[in-house]
Amino acid sequence: MDKLQTLWHSTGLFHMSGGQLVMLLVCLVLLWLAIHKKFEPLLLLPIGFGGLLANIPLAGLAESAISQALHFGPAELLGSMAQVLGMEPGAGREALYTAAQSAGPSVQDQLHHLAGNANYGDGILYLIYTVGLTTGIFPLLIFMGVGAMTDFGPLLANPRTLLLGAAAQFGIFAALMGALALNFLGLEFSLSDAAAIGIIGGADGPTSIYVTTKLAPHLLGAIAVAAYSYMALVPIIQPPIIRALTSEKERQIKMEQLRPVSRVEKILFPILLLVLVALVLPDAAPLLGMFCLGNLMKESGVVNRLVDTTSNALINVVTIMLGLAVGSKLSADKFLVMETLGILALGLAAFMIGTATGVLMAKLLNRVSRHPVNPIIGAAGVSAVPMAARVANKVGLDANPHNFLLMHAMGPNVAGVIGSAVAAGVLLNFAG
Repeated sequence: MDKLQTLWHSTGLFHMSGGQLVMLLVCLVLLWLAIHKKFEPLLLLPIGFGGLLANIPLAGLAESAISQALHFGPAELLGSMAQVLGMEPGAGREALYTAAQSAGPSVQDQLHHLAGNANYGDGILYLIYTVGLTTGIFPLLIFMGVGAMTDFGPLLANPRTLLLGAAAQFGIFAALMGALALNFLGLEFSLSDAAAIGIIGGADGPTSIYVTTKLAPHLLGAIAVAAYSYMALVPIIQPPIIRALTSEKERQIKMEQLRPVSRVEKILFPILLLVLVALVLPDAAPLLGMFCLGNLMKESGVVNRLVDTTSNALINVVTIMLGLAVGSKLSADKFLVMETLGILALGLAAFMIGTATGVLMAKLLNRVSRHPVNPIIGAAGVSAVPMAARVANKVGLDANPHNFLLMHAMGPNVAGVIGSAVAAGVLLNFAG
């Protein structure tokens, strides 16, 4: 009987908390959305599965060796680690864990050595997160892959659409102010937290993850889930906003055919874009630099093997690792809090405001421009590429079956990617 009791006490079921059970259900919902509803499956599937792995009791897949030792280690080990931290042996596991998190590198090394001697090792999700997100390398590699698949032609053919991409970033800063305002309702968002939440409005997953890991890593799970969920809901969220802000006559506006863009223009643009933006805003250089590198490789036409690797194998592998790393942060103590509801609400508001300001800017351009501008394409200024452009095209076809806006909408859509990267640089400079 004692052996059976010992076996039961060693199972994950015995140690499972209510929060972990809820998070397992949340992760199953994410998997259902990815598989059944096809909501951003490339990211939501690995995020959901990573969350499942992270919430399995005792597995420690998302924890460091030090964390596992402090949570599950015997009293003798805790005493040794308390001595290293300069604390009393009976200080308690949570107090030791808090002290260990803020300890310096030399103390961390000693604690890791003690944990390793006790047969505790870093979990695989923890290692993936440390290598890819603590350094910021995963979002940057994905941005390079996105650049290798991007065509700046529609933007170069109609440079005015750059204003639409810029206008759609207003939602980012509106959400930042909204997050700070929620502090008056009892929530606790610092300026860095608010900046990380605001970037959801850019509708760019890698950018959201990059900014959050730099400014508010404890919010990564909630922000990533919100960002990718709303990106998947673009076909549901945007059309009602577009129709509410435009008349039937405006939606039927036919735009002139785009001019051909030369190869020289396409080669020079990413170089000039990077140099000009980076000189003014160096914090935007990492994201924009990798994006422009990928695009330059594509447009140069001389490194097709690199373009193929970047836009296929590399971006696919990194996407898997990125999803698992984000899923590792879907822990109950960080996700099942009131702040998560605030993040979801603010993310939706930011996305809706960005869509609205893009449409309103397009209406203004149509009034002051000699060439007609269909206000629908302003909604594509949020950088959910290429879904937002496809939605704009569909709404245009609903109003006029002969009105094809896809290529026109790709201009502000690509401009939105640039705008979100610049906005990220501003936030990192402002709140970092």
